[in-house]
Amino acid sequence: MNSIMSFISALGKYDFLQSALLTAIMVGVMSGLIGSFIILRGMSLMGDAISHAVLPGVALAYMFGFNILIGASVFGILAALLIGYVASHSQLKTDTSIGIIFSAFYALGFILISLAESSTNLHHILFGNILAVSDQDIMTTAVVLGLVILFVVFFYKELLISSFDATFAQTYGLKVQLLHYALMLVLTLVTVSALQTVGIILVVAMLITPAATAFLWTQKLSQLLVVAALMGVLSSVIGLYFSYTFNWASGPAIVLVAAMLFGISFVVAPRQAGGQLWQALARRRRVCV
Repeated sequence: MNSIMSFISALGKYDFLQSALLTAIMVGVMSGLIGSFIILRGMSLMGDAISHAVLPGVALAYMFGFNILIGASVFGILAALLIGYVASHSQLKTDTSIGIIFSAFYALGFILISLAESSTNLHHILFGNILAVSDQDIMTTAVVLGLVILFVVFFYKELLISSFDATFAQTYGLKVQLLHYALMLVLTLVTVSALQTVGIILVVAMLITPAATAFLWTQKLSQLLVVAALMGVLSSVIGLYFSYTFNWASGPAIVLVAAMLFGISFVVAPRQAGGQLWQALARRRRVCV
């Protein structure tokens, strides 16, 4: 209890902690929103690929001094295009092409990081450090959050139809492929904005785990989006508390909290197959009767 009061007191004193809290909330919201569509479309592997494929773009941006959003977006979209091309022009399955492309991009990113070591240390990009966010990071995150919300609001119907039945969506006249790459672009932007918070290695967990947790509690897309965003915020804020109080790395702390929330939901969520506790109680009642 004292540590919680100490954390709240510190929030009122330190600007860096206020900035970290604001960033954590924004990242939690956007991760939950985009992550919902990622898990509905069965694209968790693609999310992993994109999150790793942006590393070369981030490294080049640091080396040549241009905006990391530009570099990361270019490599994220390039990776998505290459994965689609290899999968459609060979007998390899999509998961195989994903593994080949994302591992190649990730390796290239590490090489570029080693070349940039003399002037810039990029290792914080891998694991994140939310307590060191700058005003520019906050502005970038706010802009990306705005774009995510606009994307979901304006294309809600299209995303809903294509997420549940892509064939019907195509028959209906929707440009499913274009929508897919638009989602990949937004996913890339979210990935980049979350780098400072959880880092490249753990960003995919932040994209998937809050949405997966929300999935256990909801039955409608609108509910899924709201609960996933709330789970993302809760994970980020509690993770920030642990990071500040116990001097833990921010990325692992946030992801660990998200995983704990999923574990609790898996046990107690009554509406889904994951409601193990409810199932056990129901079986016990039947036996007693």
